[in-house]
Amino acid sequence: MVSGTIRYWAAAKAAAGTAEEPYEAGTLAEALQRARETHTQRPEFARVLLRCSFLVDGDPVGTREHDTVRLREGGTVEVLPPFAGGAL
Repeated sequence: MVSGTIRYWAAAKAAAGTAEEPYEAGTLAEALQRARETHTQRPEFARVLLRCSFLVDGDPVGTREHDTVRLREGGTVEVLPPFAGGAL
């Protein structure tokens, strides 16, 4: 188990009620499960996570299974909800 920081952006930040928090986990799946448990009083949080994409130490997770994504000591998980927008 290692420790690092989870950073929430946009709708994920609003749903979590915080911009960032520490994690202690070995994999992305474990970190996200602990975050869900931390925010059980905010039911929208778990729903938002289902729509998010993730960066681990700057690398996109993409379609990899979250239990295969190892975290490192002092690492950062970025939680990115879908963004709306388009060309100007």
